[in-house]
Amino acid sequence: MTEPIAARGPTAARPTATQWLAGARPRTLPAACSPVIAGTGLAVFAARASWLAALLALIVSLALQVGVNYANDYSDGIRGTDVDRVGPLRLVGSGLASPPLVKRAAFVSFGIAALAGLGLVIMTHHWWLLAVGAACVLAAWYYTGGKRPYGYAGLGELSVFIFFGLVAVCGTVYVQAGRIWTSTVLTGVWVGALACAILVANNLRDIRGDTQVGKRTLATRLGDARTRALYLILLSLSALLIITVALLTSWWALLGLGGLALLIPAVRTVVSGGTGPALIAVLKATGLAELITAVGFAAGLILSNVG
Repeated sequence: MTEPIAARGPTAARPTATQWLAGARPRTLPAACSPVIAGTGLAVFAARASWLAALLALIVSLALQVGVNYANDYSDGIRGTDVDRVGPLRLVGSGLASPPLVKRAAFVSFGIAALAGLGLVIMTHHWWLLAVGAACVLAAWYYTGGKRPYGYAGLGELSVFIFFGLVAVCGTVYVQAGRIWTSTVLTGVWVGALACAILVANNLRDIRGDTQVGKRTLATRLGDARTRALYLILLSLSALLIITVALLTSWWALLGLGGLALLIPAVRTVVSGGTGPALIAVLKATGLAELITAVGFAAGLILSNVG
């Protein structure tokens, strides 16, 4: 069994700026930007956009994503589940940073998210949003933190769907327009499905290592074949819902489908049984595709409002 980091002696205390950036896992950041971009597109379509509110929502989302990445680095590192992992640099698991330092970085990120969120609450006077923000931070920490991390119980994808799909899209629209509508919820679902696909690709890559250390992700529970099928289902659901939202708003929203077309090579890799490093490319492509899909979707809605 892998020896926990905390038991293996001192680690380096000062990673370089490049190592901190790698530890923030920038390939996951499209999952934070995409819901804000897509939601702002809907707000523009409804002629209710607020660019300051959109900017603050983006800061909240990005800071939460960075915070959860550092929190996962810390929690997985002290448990020893990151020592033999294929994928991005882990600061604690690699011994480049002490666990307390990475934990502190996570809470600094959560603090930035909280300050930006407070700015949104003051702007909109919707004080109940403070409870939503608190739920987001708690969900980020307890994904792999605490005595009973829900990410180890196969609930990570559900959390990503809720917080980086429904909550992020609906929240972005609400703080700008003061309300949400059917196309908002449907957009939250397709954005959440793509965010889930990123995590599914990540956990599919790590399925062997996670099984060995007892990390019970949804991928380890479903098994290799069903996890690959889930990835395809999520992409198909996203495409179907973008078409549905286009019917409710404007056909210009179909520009978002161009981002999904970029995933054809990734789909081939998943279907053909690609493993290890091959799935790193799938993870990167899925994150990029989500971002381009959101940009295309929002651009289409904005263009439909021109003139």
